[in-house]
Amino acid sequence: MTAAARYETPAFIPADPVQFPHRYSEPTDIEIVGLLTALISFGSRTQIIRKADTLCHMMGPSPTRYILERRFADDFSPDNGASFYRMVSYSTVRGWMERLRAAYDGYGSLGACLSAGEGSPMERMCAFLGVTPRSPQKKINMFLRWMIRRDSPVDFGLWRQFSPADLIIPLDTHVVHTACCLGLTASETYSLTAARRITDALAQVFPGDPVRGDFALFGLGVENEI
Repeated sequence: MTAAARYETPAFIPADPVQFPHRYSEPTDIEIVGLLTALISFGSRTQIIRKADTLCHMMGPSPTRYILERRFADDFSPDNGASFYRMVSYSTVRGWMERLRAAYDGYGSLGACLSAGEGSPMERMCAFLGVTPRSPQKKINMFLRWMIRRDSPVDFGLWRQFSPADLIIPLDTHVVHTACCLGLTASETYSLTAARRITDALAQVFPGDPVRGDFALFGLGVENEI
């Protein structure tokens, strides 16, 4: 059994932020919860999971209605600079939700909105959020893995218009350390160049689906097996 097969199982879900979009069955709910959860996925996993759970309770059983009906206006003020989660303010979350509402008003789904853009999935997602595509963007690439990878017990494969071959490894501490130990990259550098280098190396192992290796690198790193 490969390390990827060992970790890419339903048992991966309960301890990972991906558990939150898995609470929903409607594709638009999965997109919304997936994106918002990914964007706050930094720092302690315990804190991430606690705050993502709070966010899901705020949005209720239909995050899509919460966004489309602008219910978030009661919870997230555009002028509230107080911390919602670490350095993410209430006004920052409000901005994300406004972007989502515009996408659903104009295209019906976030996936359809991105399909109208140009560039790689990461470049389109960065353009949507107004952030630079020249950094590793771990949170964005994790979200894209959830939405695009197919035939996975963990990832959703909702966006069939994009290819898993175009994904980039979500670069975090465990992934870059394990990749360096395995010789997939020469140093533990957090850069887009390093993320692409690791992704290219994984493409030799998983042709057409390089970020399947994320499960192996992350899992081995967390369990200190490297």
